[in-house]
Amino acid sequence: MDLTPEVVAAERDWVRERGEVVVPIINETRNSLGDLFGTDVDPVSRERYREEVDVVFADGKVAVNVAGYVGILRTLDVEGDYPGFVVDEVLGRQLASTIAGKQPLALLAEATFHFTDTHTHGGKTEVAGADDLDAALAAGFQTRLPGWEWCEDDPFGV
Repeated sequence: MDLTPEVVAAERDWVRERGEVVVPIINETRNSLGDLFGTDVDPVSRERYREEVDVVFADGKVAVNVAGYVGILRTLDVEGDYPGFVVDEVLGRQLASTIAGKQPLALLAEATFHFTDTHTHGGKTEVAGADDLDAALAAGFQTRLPGWEWCEDDPFGV
């Protein structure tokens, strides 16, 4: 894999267009987690998702890493899938945390990735990493985007 500025831009465009698939996963995840935690979580629109993709990719140091993870997961396949379970899980978890940003959001995105991943399953024609990629994008962006009541104020900021 050769990551150039042009490749990073192409991956950004792919991630932006993947909103058709990722945004419903984000909103399903938010609804499910909201039910589990007894709270309402604001949904995310496709336009808001695209805007946030642009924010993530505007930081070159983050963009090159996100593009690398996306590129690998888009092409990662393992004969029989299950033997490659660890590699796509690790890559998906790291992609989600990289998108989410600093702690504690990075850790929350990793945990959310595993929750989201249990609800995404690639089709038979997709590579093994495809469902992990969608789960990671959903987990990372749903974590960094506003809508969670507990993120609205910071009682511990002094």
